[in-house]
Amino acid sequence: MILNINTKNLNASENLYATIEKKFEKLGKYFSDDIEAKVMLSQERGRQKVEATINARGFIFRAEEAENDVYDAVDRVVEKLSSQMSRFKDKIQKKNKGGKGVILEAVPDYAEPEEEIAVVKTKKFQLEPMNTDEAIVQMELLQHNFFIFMNMETDTVNVVYKRNDGNYGLLETVY
Repeated sequence: MILNINTKNLNASENLYATIEKKFEKLGKYFSDDIEAKVMLSQERGRQKVEATINARGFIFRAEEAENDVYDAVDRVVEKLSSQMSRFKDKIQKKNKGGKGVILEAVPDYAEPEEEIAVVKTKKFQLEPMNTDEAIVQMELLQHNFFIFMNMETDTVNVVYKRNDGNYGLLETVY
């Protein structure tokens, strides 16, 4: 596993880098050597935040945690990633079918009974052409945390969403 560690508003010690490498080395046994893991360390509102993303050839594992102690945040992120891998092992195995990106035999089985993922409601609606600002207003009026729209500037389907920090995000589709 290739591990990229970046920091933002945080001075990380060599000991912290070594701890992260050691913890992610344990997760590395589940993947081939060329899988990339990105770890972002930052400080927000007096708390240390750890965000980790592992892109394993079509499967993206992501976890984030904010704690007073950055080492606790690292531990919790590794636990979350490991849990994700265990919970979705069977589904990944069906899609992967002998692929070399994920070594699923090494992933431990999930301890709790697997919940069936089911779509419980379907909605259809007309995509309206609008710009991003109009989409944000519409999302707020509906009191939703996301809104799908046809971006009139790019002529593509986009999604605006409310972030945990109170700001907005935009997902743009590419074909």
